[in-house]
This record gives sequence, C-alpha cells and structure tokens, in this order.
Amino acid sequence: MLPRLNRLTGKKNFERVEKEGEMFQSQNFGIAFVKREDKKPSRFAFVVSTKISKVAVERNRIKRILREAVRQTLFDLVKGFDVVFLAKLSIMRASTDLMMKEVKKSLRDAKLAR
Repeated sequence: MLPRLNRLTGKKNFERVEKEGEMFQSQNFGIAFVKREDKKPSRFAFVVSTKISKVAVERNRIKRILREAVRQTLFDLVKGFDVVFLAKLSIMRASTDLMMKEVKKSLRDAKLAR
C-alpha cells in the first residue's frame, strides 16, 4: 500500500492533471503528470476503466501491481509531481514482472525518477 502522503485524491487534483499535465505513453499504460508548486513527495493515482475489464477483481489486481511497483521506487522518485497512471487494454495480457519493470522504466524515461 502506498503511504497516504503519496496518494493523489480529489476531483480537483485529477482535473488539474488532465488539463495542465503532460502525457508519457508506454506499451501498457499512459502516465499523465503535472509539476506542483511545492516540494512535497510526489502523489500517484491509478485508473483502470471498465473498458479494460468488466470484472472488478481484475481491475483491482492491475491497480495493486502498479501501486506496488511505484512503492518500490519511492526513494528514487523526484518530489513535487502529481501523477496518474492510465491503463491500456494491452495490460490485461502483461505479466506482473513485465508491469513492474515497465513502471520503473517509464518513470525514469518521463524524468519522474532517478
């Protein structure tokens, strides 16, 4: 589980990321992110829509895997960003190991991690 400090919540925060944020695309998900004014720890949210899977168990499993991958890279993350992971349909075929590696690589490529 991500620490409360690293969770992005609230409609206004999501709308801000959507309107002002940049997008980084990977094979299985997109990353929308926006820089905040403060230097507090980066906050993350994970979106897996019903277009990906109609079964809640599968959507929640994907979110758990993505959350764990981010949790493992917390110490390498750059501070001061709001980040939303948006799952793509191809994520249903991806293995857990592949998703973990892809999250870490994508965060580095988007310059959100060292």
